[in-house]
Amino acid sequence: MYITLDDIQGIVFANKKIDIDNTTMQEVEKSYNFLHDFAADKIIYGINTGFGPMAQWRVDDDDLRELQYNIIRSHSTGAGEPLSDTDVKAAMIARLGSFIQARSGIHPSLVTLLKEFINRNIIPFIPCHGSVGASGDLVQLAHIALCLIGEGRVHYQHEWRCTADVLKECGLQPAKIYIREGLSVTNGTSVMTGIGAINCLHAENLLKWAVLTSVWMNEIAESYDDLMSEPLNKARRHSGQQQIAQQMREIAYNSHRLRKREHSLYEYKHTEKIFQHKIQAYYSLRCTPQIFGPILETIQTSKNIIEQELNAASDNPIVDHTTQNVYHGGNFHGDYISLEQDKLKIALTRLTMTAERQLNYLFHNRINDDILPPFLNKGTLGLNYGMQACQFTATSTTAECQTLSMPNYVHSIPNNNDNQDIVSMGTNSALLCRQVIDNSYQVMAILLIALAQATDCLADNTYNNKPNIPLSDYCSTTQHTYRQIREIIDCRVDDQPFYQQIEQVISLIKKL
Repeated sequence: MYITLDDIQGIVFANKKIDIDNTTMQEVEKSYNFLHDFAADKIIYGINTGFGPMAQWRVDDDDLRELQYNIIRSHSTGAGEPLSDTDVKAAMIARLGSFIQARSGIHPSLVTLLKEFINRNIIPFIPCHGSVGASGDLVQLAHIALCLIGEGRVHYQHEWRCTADVLKECGLQPAKIYIREGLSVTNGTSVMTGIGAINCLHAENLLKWAVLTSVWMNEIAESYDDLMSEPLNKARRHSGQQQIAQQMREIAYNSHRLRKREHSLYEYKHTEKIFQHKIQAYYSLRCTPQIFGPILETIQTSKNIIEQELNAASDNPIVDHTTQNVYHGGNFHGDYISLEQDKLKIALTRLTMTAERQLNYLFHNRINDDILPPFLNKGTLGLNYGMQACQFTATSTTAECQTLSMPNYVHSIPNNNDNQDIVSMGTNSALLCRQVIDNSYQVMAILLIALAQATDCLADNTYNNKPNIPLSDYCSTTQHTYRQIREIIDCRVDDQPFYQQIEQVISLIKKL
């Protein structure tokens, strides 16, 4: 059984059910049976020893069950706002993905109960702060474990309720402790992986919108279309750049707004000394394949890493019934996720910076060669302000993204009596990446509103008395997107607030 990001999207956002085939459950049972027999007369970390730096102390046989409850209860120490339902559900799927590798030695009933939590949308309360990302997400996973044993709180049918009451209502029994269920639930990378999975889906969606808006931008500017040509982009070799250029060509295929250089500049002799139309557009318009190419490749790499982690045993120790051994190591360490989330947020900040510069092109009449009124103002210049203040929001939000892009992966702080002497901070990285994503949606929403306003400015060219440009001259995708935006916000002439419409456009483009 293999869990993909498409599965995550379907389960989290479309309420599809997750099922576990019999073969997988049989492997989980084999792992449990092996550990049950193997551990009877051996010293194994977290089964008959303390945890972390207290592993040097042996735990009496009579206290082994209490030991597993103790790690759950003692580590439920998170603080801050609760993680979103989508993040927690994705984290539970990631933990399930680890369990079904049959390398944890847990009782199959725990797998079944976790599956029921996912399918019934029983969402444990997990505070956003607590994980250092080594020994995995100990604190935040402990909050999931707390609910699995029938304690703590869950978000169920839009209410925060006592877990025990919800389990009783659903006809479910709390998880029992058999050998090492407490440690196995709490020990792993599942929270950072779940958040990272949702981040990758949003990053892919944001890039889709960025490619679309970049085509629309070049239509507004009436750019030469060779910026997206196959020979030019193939000459650079990079696959991401070529994919972006191809996507742009597919979007722009029936546009009448993009110029052909071979027609405008190559077919006849030019004698003019100054060219009225720019020979080459600004970088934020012309270089989008080169800018978005590495962003695409970063997203692709991050998706691959996340999918591998979704289907990996991130527990410690690893219980391998196939080799009849128990291996101690550090599969819980979150470096893979932390580094990828840092790379992803840097890439998305670059996307946001590009969108902000495109916005500046639309608003700055001296930059756009006066094809558009200042700040897309269709009212009375001086009396009205158009979209001027929208740029303040976009610029400040972009600046925050730049600050958040400082890598968190390198912010290790030793703790746990220096047992955890180098940690990943993976969940923090994923949460910071999420903030960049939310900011990116804000800037993208403002850009889309501005593009619709610019399209209307060109359609009724009272500003510079140039020929009117009908919507039908734009490519089909631009026309469709324009209509989507205009269902939310009308063309603005008089000054009115924008904040509600910005939120509505964010909701539109954030749908996965």
